[in-house]
Amino acid sequence: MTSPADTFNLTFDSTDAGVPTVVGVLGGGRMGAGIAHSFLAAGAHVTVVDINDAAVEAARERITNDIEGSIKRGAEGTVEQWLDRLTLSTDTAAFADHPVVVEAVPEIIDLKADSFRKIAAAAPGAVIATNTSSLSVSDLALSVDNPVIGLHYFNPVPASKLVEVVVADSTPEALVDLAREWVAGLGKTPIVVKDAPGFASSRLGVAIALEAIRMVEEGVASPEDIDNAMVLGYKFPVGPLKLTDIVGLDVRLGIAEYLESTLGERFAPPQLMRDMVARGELGRKSGRGFYDYS
Repeated sequence: MTSPADTFNLTFDSTDAGVPTVVGVLGGGRMGAGIAHSFLAAGAHVTVVDINDAAVEAARERITNDIEGSIKRGAEGTVEQWLDRLTLSTDTAAFADHPVVVEAVPEIIDLKADSFRKIAAAAPGAVIATNTSSLSVSDLALSVDNPVIGLHYFNPVPASKLVEVVVADSTPEALVDLAREWVAGLGKTPIVVKDAPGFASSRLGVAIALEAIRMVEEGVASPEDIDNAMVLGYKFPVGPLKLTDIVGLDVRLGIAEYLESTLGERFAPPQLMRDMVARGELGRKSGRGFYDYS
């Protein structure tokens, strides 16, 4: 069966690294800024759109900090040369004629669907890639006629080596192959997964984190000792509780609630997790979670 996405032109001008020469990113938060930086590092021109001037300036600061870090680690060019390839705006009309736009707004399905529609209105010929970590890419794709694929990056994007390529029901096969090439061009490793709740990484990662939180709740061991068990015993680069602090307890709570609604009771969030989010103990971004960052 032919879907509207099959009629799109999936031929792109590419940088030397093999990524599209022009890329849009909707959302300039921690993830969106990291995604923008990754494409800048691969030689692309990047347009970042966020909700207001304050958000745009915060995105500029995040991206600039990431650029400075890359240059300190030996990347070529100056900060100014990198920033010359960056455009920031509060208007999705800035995505006009962009062949690829990555959506990186908060993990709220109605917000993401509305973002898809805004991208499609501004760039009706664009591939839309969503950075969702758990929501159905196939359901989001129903919002637009554009070809849609999931590109699930990991936090922090500059340091992470993995991107999940999530295949929606309507995703053209040629786009899956292209997305794998783009991820490799960003210096990361793609894994291809079908559109299932939580994909591979969030489903496994959240399952481990929820059990670790239950262990804290039951007084089995301290957060430090639980994390050390996984770091020292299983060679995890960071423990599940510290990683939850990095991701954000509110973000992981939302994912857990979605997985509970789709996969069942085994993903029910512990009461401790709900209580911490209610108190504003969201992890590193709030200064306190399972660890104190103040």
